[in-house]
Amino acid sequence: MSRLPSLYLSHGAPTLPIDPAMPSAEFATLATRLPRPRAILMLSAHWGTDMPVASTADAPETIHDFYGFPRALYELQYRAPGAPDVAREAAALLGAAGIATQAQPHGLDHGAWVPLLLMYPQADVPVAQLSIQPHRDPAHHYAVGRALRPLADDGVLIVGSGQITHNLRAADFGAQPSDADPRVAEFTDWFESRLAARDIEALLDYRHLAPHAAYMHPTDEHLLPVFASLGAATDDYTLEIQSLGTFQKVLAMTNYVFGG
Repeated sequence: MSRLPSLYLSHGAPTLPIDPAMPSAEFATLATRLPRPRAILMLSAHWGTDMPVASTADAPETIHDFYGFPRALYELQYRAPGAPDVAREAAALLGAAGIATQAQPHGLDHGAWVPLLLMYPQADVPVAQLSIQPHRDPAHHYAVGRALRPLADDGVLIVGSGQITHNLRAADFGAQPSDADPRVAEFTDWFESRLAARDIEALLDYRHLAPHAAYMHPTDEHLLPVFASLGAATDDYTLEIQSLGTFQKVLAMTNYVFGG
């Protein structure tokens, strides 16, 4: 099997699968352009731990880790089989790289199952989840991704799931996409120019170098998965950008494919 790309997905609000105003179809379109993986390793902004934890669940539960949404959302289930073998291999690779890792069963949070429901609605691709470390920096997550690189050569799709801009305190839920704060484009333009240039050093120091970084990410857990996906890519990766628009004024939805 040829090497698989790694992905970074902006998973949006939990209502992405049921809100016709959101760009849900584009996730399915993205999946059709990718080689079919034998398994998926997902790193979501919504599972944070002190050290990496790889989920060895055989049948991971669908975790509805949100409140105040329509009942239909809580009735959604994503019953993909687990990938405990991939989880154990990920833990072994991280350990070999000197990154202490635990393994235990865990379900799929909405940062994992929401985009996967749209990309692989038959739930027929096994999925394992690996936690992020919100208290650690981008360099740590880049190192995690580098350690996981061999999985991409063995049919595993490594996916980071977060949001390219994520400031809920500044979000305006009555705004239209045309009402986007101009600072969003300034931040994403900088970030994508550095991705295209493969300027890893600048990207890892984005909080000091990117325009409006602290405003776009008051805390950076929704951006940390991109560094794992970037680390999992080859040094000479190609970049594909899937721009889906900006919602609620400051929440940009952009997906990145790091090809080999």
